[in-house]
Amino acid sequence: MHNFKKLKIWKESMELVSESYKITRTFPDFEKYGLVGQMNRCAVSIPSNIAEGSSKSSDKYFKNYLETSLGSAFEWETQLIIAHNENYITSEIFEQLEQSIKQLQKMISSFQTSLGK
Repeated sequence: MHNFKKLKIWKESMELVSESYKITRTFPDFEKYGLVGQMNRCAVSIPSNIAEGSSKSSDKYFKNYLETSLGSAFEWETQLIIAHNENYITSEIFEQLEQSIKQLQKMISSFQTSLGK
């Protein structure tokens, strides 16, 4: 078993959760139950699946949870693009967060691969 609190992918994804909540607070009120909820659920799903997977008895099972976490990261990136396209966030914020999510995706993928060795 892995201590999820010590994993860099978990720490980075927790930072993303904070960023997601921060930016979605500025979205229009009519998005409260739409894009806001969706983005925040996706963001929360990333570290949650890392944590849950870390409790599994084998790396094989942990990898499945990392795959789900990675899927949520790609879903969140798509929602970030939508938020930018709808002018809910500036290009500067978009570029910063897009870089962060792409880096996190690479980190999760690399960690997943390392478990298979």
